[in-house]
Amino acid sequence: MKPALRSGLARTELGTFRVSLGDRGLVYLGLGPDPDGARLRSWAEVHLPGRPIVSDPGATSDACEQIAAWARGDLRCFDLDLELHGTPFQRACWNELLRIPYGSTITYGELARRIGKSGGASRAVGQANGANPIPIVVPCHRVVARSGLGGFGGGVELKRRMLELEGALLPCGT
Repeated sequence: MKPALRSGLARTELGTFRVSLGDRGLVYLGLGPDPDGARLRSWAEVHLPGRPIVSDPGATSDACEQIAAWARGDLRCFDLDLELHGTPFQRACWNELLRIPYGSTITYGELARRIGKSGGASRAVGQANGANPIPIVVPCHRVVARSGLGGFGGGVELKRRMLELEGALLPCGT
């Protein structure tokens, strides 16, 4: 039997987030309500098939505490091992996201250029951001459209609140 994914809930001022750890670190952070873990199970079926999921608040407590501290504005840099599951292109985007400083934003076009693609690849990097399994920690919320916030898996209002928490300057009109 394959080793289990360990799951817990991070309760924060911004909402409750589902946190899951794999063998080597954080694999999943679900935004918004998922009380029974259905979205985690759906993600795991695609990316880590055959892995059972167990509730293990003790194993996830450090990650949950760091996420809650970030949501209070008490933490700027996470100290968590990450286990990213995605295509090479997605992982290149996500690794570049980790270089965006707290309180800063870049555009989708700039993210494309940073990974060696033309600005025309903005839609592809937007899709990679949308597939990011560890938002907040891998800070896809720091990527914005030239004309405004752009999309976000947890909703645009949550993205706005996250950027305001970090003190990021938002584009005009957002």
